[in-house]
Amino acid sequence: MKISGRALRIEPFYVMEVAKAAAELGRTVAHTDAPMVFLNIGEPDFTAPPLVIEAAEKAIRDGTTQYTQATGLPALRERISHWYASRFNVAVPASRIIVTAGASAALHLACMALVDAGDEILMPDPSYPCNRHFVSAAQGTAVLIPTTAAERFQLTADKVRAAWGSNTLGVLLASPSNPTGTSIHPDELRRIHEVVCAKGGITMVDEIYLGLGFDAQFGQTALAIDDDIISINSFSKYFNMTGWRLGWMVVPEKLVPVIERLAQNLFICPSSVAQHAALACFELESLAEYERRRAEFKARRDYFIPQLNALGLTVPVMPDGAFYAWADCSAACSRLNIKDSWDFAFETLQRAHVAITPGRDFGTAQTGNFVRFSTASSMPQLKIAIGRLRAMLACKPDCLIANI
Repeated sequence: MKISGRALRIEPFYVMEVAKAAAELGRTVAHTDAPMVFLNIGEPDFTAPPLVIEAAEKAIRDGTTQYTQATGLPALRERISHWYASRFNVAVPASRIIVTAGASAALHLACMALVDAGDEILMPDPSYPCNRHFVSAAQGTAVLIPTTAAERFQLTADKVRAAWGSNTLGVLLASPSNPTGTSIHPDELRRIHEVVCAKGGITMVDEIYLGLGFDAQFGQTALAIDDDIISINSFSKYFNMTGWRLGWMVVPEKLVPVIERLAQNLFICPSSVAQHAALACFELESLAEYERRRAEFKARRDYFIPQLNALGLTVPVMPDGAFYAWADCSAACSRLNIKDSWDFAFETLQRAHVAITPGRDFGTAQTGNFVRFSTASSMPQLKIAIGRLRAMLACKPDCLIANI
């Protein structure tokens, strides 16, 4: 059987490879004194709040489960529009909002609509691996530009200008970012967009963690800058609906019919049940619960990052959003006499029964020195993880969790 070149260009998703190993070992140790602590997957431990669940149940009972418009329920598009106005004080017409089958579908649609073979999209290194693969699937090329802690692991206008070539189509950014949890300062994002516009390019911003911002100076949508910016968002993270597979995108008016035509052919429509459920995300009771949960995510960050720093697993930039810690494990690797973050991740898996994600997925710029911790787990789980990591780093190389 001949495999397409497109499929062969897609690298393995190492996050999931590690997750499979963690799940297998987790089953083995589930009933021991040291069950696995999972800090490897970026999935909130909170699930959809009561009103959302009730709305889904009602949709099923009432039989409102047929196809919707390819662009999504008009009522849901209106509620998303109102959320932008009330939360961010930004006017985003519902006509520019397209509901999608998760943020992944939104990114896929954006790339299919805009990227041709040979086009290059500039992205920061490190960045979320699937984003570059959406570019590749559209036969474009993701050009990863190394970033530094001083730049908050984000692109700058100067770097975009310097990297822009004859085949460059635009940039794909993420703010806040996975794996770093850091955002682009609005002033720098404006400068980047000015460079892109001057080159006749496109600016796409993955904002799926936007609702989980902890710092007012960063927690602003890119849509406040210009109507030509394409924003990708999701109900998975802030709204705690990961498995419901529902997201949205905001695009310029002229792009709406193009995206609609692609969505009709590629996806028909997003899940109707998930859409009817998502209407309840914007009820005052639900929004109050989401804000309570956001405060809990911030409390987890405020506990966990200083603890990692104290262990020598240094987080160079305090995350201002999302639920990740991008930690330099090079000192720990030296102490344990192991090669890099890949080996360190499996070391913590085997010896401490703590599952984390090595940096390999997220690029090539010093990613061998970094691991990603997810702080989406509960505070008790985070405290157990810190205790085990502390014990592992303090004991002999062959010491196992059973002896700690």
